[in-house]
Amino acid sequence: MTTQPVTTRPGSTQPARVAGLDAIRGLAALYVVVYHIFLRAWPGYPRASHAPFWAIGLSYGRAAVAVFIVLSGFSLSLGPARSGWRLKSIATYAHRRAWRILPPYWAALGFSLVMTWYVLAQPGWAVPNGKSVLVYGLLVQDVFAVGSPNRTFWSIAIEAQLYILLPLLLLLVRRVSALAMAGLVAAIVVTMGVLGPHVALLNTALVKFNPDLAVLFAVGLLAAGIVTAGERTRSRPWAWYALAAAVPAIALMVVKGSVWSYFNLFWLDLAWAPAIGCFLAAVATARPRLVVRFLDTRPLRSLGSCSYSLYLTHMPIVIVVSYGLIVGRVATGTAALFVLAAILLPVTVGFARLFAAAFELPFQRHRGWTALRAAMSARLRQPRRAAREIKLVGEVDQLTGR
Repeated sequence: MTTQPVTTRPGSTQPARVAGLDAIRGLAALYVVVYHIFLRAWPGYPRASHAPFWAIGLSYGRAAVAVFIVLSGFSLSLGPARSGWRLKSIATYAHRRAWRILPPYWAALGFSLVMTWYVLAQPGWAVPNGKSVLVYGLLVQDVFAVGSPNRTFWSIAIEAQLYILLPLLLLLVRRVSALAMAGLVAAIVVTMGVLGPHVALLNTALVKFNPDLAVLFAVGLLAAGIVTAGERTRSRPWAWYALAAAVPAIALMVVKGSVWSYFNLFWLDLAWAPAIGCFLAAVATARPRLVVRFLDTRPLRSLGSCSYSLYLTHMPIVIVVSYGLIVGRVATGTAALFVLAAILLPVTVGFARLFAAAFELPFQRHRGWTALRAAMSARLRQPRRAAREIKLVGEVDQLTGR
């Protein structure tokens, strides 16, 4: 059976799902976990790290964030791309984004605060306080500097702000073109990057708001146009384009080294954008088929279903296991990497699955409070109904002498 790039809802001619996207999310989230394990196996990165060559590939966690951002723009634009680049309703779009993102995020914020305050805080970090709760709860942690309960939350604020930007980007696509929209965003951001070191206000904006991620988001929108493109465009070798576009980014990291890469993430993000966009276009057209089949396997789809929860919750667990159990007991370096990976990969993924079942998946299955409350009430009634049936059967057995 061949892997199809999209599935279709019964009774509809509109594609509903691009196969492989969930797996990409899951693998990117898992890579972030491995990256944070790497940082604790070889502390001092990037300046004082002595990691062997084979482990350097684990050290670029920002690449996973780049994938998340391009994929977010791509996923959110699939529906508009099939509808003339229009949102059905901005209010509906805003409600769905808030409903999808905020409940797991706020639950993870609470979990992170409990772990930081009552279990173990990252050594050397400012301990979060009441102001941190307010700032992180409102998703403005990129605006105000406060103690962080979870360092991975920085990107959630950026992504939420990009969601606000989406309707404007779609308007530009309708008025001009998707390519012109991406080009305009890139031109503005590159100008900021060039002038930033010389203009204090621009430099502050570069550090706080990571505008390079807006280019990645715009590239995701551009790539989403593949779902309505003609056969000539869809049949192009997008996977080979992705590989060719990745070469400059990889060359920069190898030639310049980890220190340069760490302090030039702005330019590395821009270098990765075309490769990620082309790769998503390849996946959306089911090429290469073996790759898409692999991405659409059940284990990877399962990992993707809890990828957001994995990203949100893994960091406090990494801190507790690393500094509470391993550091000082296992030598830093390769030994620490493998010990931490053996413990943390199953623990973080397992916890994420449980967390997603409680705080993420219910909000995906039920699009409003009314539906969610009805589903929860039905679930709560099931054990009571079963207990009543068991009691009734027992009473009947007593009466009939069974």
